[in-house]
Amino acid sequence: MKKLWSVLTKTHNFHLSKHLIIPVNILHIFLVIAAILALLIIKACTPQPSIETIANTKSASKQQKIAEIEDSINNSYARLAAQHADICPKLLQKEVDKDTIERVAEVMVDEHCDYFLYPRTGQKIAITVNNSQIEALLIVPDLHNFADGDYEVASYDKHVIRLSYNGATYKPERLSYDVAISVND
Repeated sequence: MKKLWSVLTKTHNFHLSKHLIIPVNILHIFLVIAAILALLIIKACTPQPSIETIANTKSASKQQKIAEIEDSINNSYARLAAQHADICPKLLQKEVDKDTIERVAEVMVDEHCDYFLYPRTGQKIAITVNNSQIEALLIVPDLHNFADGDYEVASYDKHVIRLSYNGATYKPERLSYDVAISVND
């Protein structure tokens, strides 16, 4: 046992250069090798993400970017459409000093017309239409019929208000109406 201990503790000099000499014994070498092997085993045992997981993550990210671009294009189109009475959908923006957005002499050419809004959380939206044959619904982010009362905004998202013809007869080719959308704190 004494011989084994003396072999383990016997110091050798390791010369890196003329001026640098590192004293090394067999126990130090054994510990360094053991540490390197332990790190290699740990690295080999860690789970690697599968190719499918990486592909799904990239696909989901790509789909989200595509959806954001499409939404941006739709909003740009809707911003331009707001300048015309007979083009839908329309992006509406509330003026700083007014709580009501009034659209006069709007023309419904299709079966419905959508209005996009971005209200703040906690605000209330109310719709008034001068034509009883037109139904006002909030379709995004929730479904709400404005005939049942005001809608309280729960999140800062795109809100889509749909005005659609709900008359007893066929819709006229160009249905004219006035709408007032109130956004109050």
